[in-house]
Amino acid sequence: MALRLFRGKDGRLTAYAPVADGVARWTEDRPGGPHWTGPWLIQAPGLSRVTAAQGPDGYVHLVGLRHTEGKDGPQTDIVHATQFQTGRPLTAWHSLGTPHPKDRAKARRIGAPAAAVDSTGALRVFVRNAGGGVSARRQNPKAGWDRWTDWKGAHVLDGLSAAVTADGRLELLAPAGKGAALRWYQPEPGAAPKRGEDVPADARPDSASAVETSPGTVTHYWRDARSGEVMAWRPDAPAPAPLGGSTGTGPVAVLRAPVDGHDCTVLAHRDAAGGRLAVAAHPAEDEAAGVWWTPSGDPGAQHPALARDGRGLVVLAALAPDGGLLVARQKTDERGLALRAWSRVGGPGPADRA
Repeated sequence: MALRLFRGKDGRLTAYAPVADGVARWTEDRPGGPHWTGPWLIQAPGLSRVTAAQGPDGYVHLVGLRHTEGKDGPQTDIVHATQFQTGRPLTAWHSLGTPHPKDRAKARRIGAPAAAVDSTGALRVFVRNAGGGVSARRQNPKAGWDRWTDWKGAHVLDGLSAAVTADGRLELLAPAGKGAALRWYQPEPGAAPKRGEDVPADARPDSASAVETSPGTVTHYWRDARSGEVMAWRPDAPAPAPLGGSTGTGPVAVLRAPVDGHDCTVLAHRDAAGGRLAVAAHPAEDEAAGVWWTPSGDPGAQHPALARDGRGLVVLAALAPDGGLLVARQKTDERGLALRAWSRVGGPGPADRA
């Protein structure tokens, strides 16, 4: 996780970004802004490769990889904390262990976690295990955590991407070698996840993302390993659809939102060629309509995140070169996806500690 943006039950947005020894958090003072409080440091020494997931109850789950020095040498584990209410302190960090509890050398080789909340309200955590497959652990809402399970697979790269539909069906994409990505999905809410057919994706590591683009349908995105172009694919598509953006870096931020009354997919990424963010929108699930990337903001902004605020407007956030938070909000007096001027809402470093 570079930067994530979530809307709470009270309509306020919260931004999370990894920093040294933890996670920085910024919170809107009221729904729709423009003022924010933060940054606030959520302390977690040794934390790295953090991800976040939000369930329909509004709870935000932070999951990260932690490396510490123990009495018997280096220790590696997956840790989890929850924010139940916008702006309130999080729970303490709890260890989920690793898929390799008896082998520290293997534990050090696990990948960055991915997370999602399913229809039962259970948080699911996924990692690339030391054998190159995928391991998962599920939070049982009534009885703590189930054990780590091996979902199999091979040649998995870093950058698993998990998404959940509005009715709570989970999908997981795991970029892998040999020109394919592995996919698991729930055929219906509450069902046991099953392995789907491999996706024809020659994806760069750490480039995958996903969003529900129509009721019950998840579209997956990644960067082509050779061209760097953003690709889009969903079940039953004949082939991945190219979306341009070959000079961009990292995963694209994706959001389903109405634009001029039309159901659209909004995308944002950092364009390495120009050093600025680039934004695009197209009719949902109609990539053939064309995607045009428009530069936005000043050079140096990175790690974009997208969300809809308490008024339903698209909000694009990014990190400034010094770690401050930058925000641009959708205009209400212009057609198309026009954004207001970027504003800085946070300083270069966490001012308070949690």
